[in-house]
Amino acid sequence: MLLQKLEQQLNAKALNSIYVFYGEEKYLLESTVNKIKKIFGTLQEGINYSLLDETNVNNIIEEIETPSFGYDKKLIIVKKADLLIKESKTKKQNTISKKLAEYIEKNIESIKQSVVLVIIEEKVEKCTLLDVLKKIEENTENNVAICEFQKLKLNEIVIRLKKICSLYNVQVEENVLSYLAEIAGTSMQNLINEIRKLIEYAGPGGKISKEDVKLLATQEIDNIIFNLTDSMGVKDTKKALDTLKDLIYLKESLQSIMINLYRHFKKLYFIKLAESEKNNGNIAELLDLKPNQMFLITKYKKQASYFSEEELRTFLSRMLELEEKYKTGNIDLEIGLEVLLVGTGYSSIKNK
Repeated sequence: MLLQKLEQQLNAKALNSIYVFYGEEKYLLESTVNKIKKIFGTLQEGINYSLLDETNVNNIIEEIETPSFGYDKKLIIVKKADLLIKESKTKKQNTISKKLAEYIEKNIESIKQSVVLVIIEEKVEKCTLLDVLKKIEENTENNVAICEFQKLKLNEIVIRLKKICSLYNVQVEENVLSYLAEIAGTSMQNLINEIRKLIEYAGPGGKISKEDVKLLATQEIDNIIFNLTDSMGVKDTKKALDTLKDLIYLKESLQSIMINLYRHFKKLYFIKLAESEKNNGNIAELLDLKPNQMFLITKYKKQASYFSEEELRTFLSRMLELEEKYKTGNIDLEIGLEVLLVGTGYSSIKNK
C-alpha cells in the first residue's frame, strides 16, 4: 500500500486488521504507529495492548486469542522480531513465522473482529508469512496493509514542511524549503527538528527566509563536503581549509571526513569517465542516488566540470596514499588533509 493511501485511511480513522511497516523513513513510520494508537483509543497494557519483540514473540498467537476484557479490540505491536525474513536465517523465528502465517490464513475473519496487529521490521523479505499477508491485502478490504516507508522525494518533503509551517501561521516559500532539504539532508526527523527551530525564530505571522536557513540550519556532512568541493573547484584554498575546520569543529571525525570526501570525489570521477566516453547512462544509478536525491544530479555534474579526469584520478590516488601513511603512523591525519586540500607540498608527505 502506498503511504498516501495509508494516510488517507488513517485520516478517516479507518483501521486495518493487520499492518506491516518497514523502510528507511523511521520518523514517518513511528508517526504512523502513533496515529494508529491515537485512533485505537485507550491502551491498557496487558489487557487491550501488548508490545512484543524477539524475546517474547513466541506468545503472539496466544496474545491474539486472549480476549481484551472490557474492550472491543486489542492492539498488538511486534517490533524487530524477524518474522518477515528469508526462511533460512533463524530457525526459531521461522517456526513462529510459519505458524503465524497458517493461523492468520485460517482465522483472518475472527482476527478482524478482535485485533489490530502491527508488525514493524527493519526489512521484509519473501517468506510464507509475507505471501499470506500479500494475498489477503490483494483480495480483501481493510484487513491487511503492507507499507514501505521510503525516503520522501523533494517535492513531498516541501509539501509536508510547508503544511507544518502553516499550522504555526508562519510563511515560507517552496524554494526556501528546497534549500533547507539540500543543506540539512532529507531525513524527516532532522528536517522536522530544523523547521521547528526556524518556526520558533520567525514567530507567529513571520516568514522564514533563505538567510534564516543559512544562519540557523545545521548542515549535513554531505552538503558541507559539497561546499568544500566547490571551494576546491574554484581554487579558493582558504575557504576549503575553513570548511574543513568547520567540520572538525562540529565534532565530525577526521576518518569520517576522509571517507566522505573520497566517496564524493569518486562519484565525480565516475561522472567524468561517463562524459569522456559520451555515455551518461543512468547517472542516478551511477551515483547511487535514492529517488529523493535526484535533485543532486545537477550539482554533481557541475562539480565534475571543475576538474579534469586526470586531476580527479590523482586526487583519489593521493587520498589512498594519505590513508596508508596515517594507518602506519607516518602523518597526522588533519595535517595530511590540509596539505591535500592545498594541493601543494604533497611530495613531503610521500617522502616522510
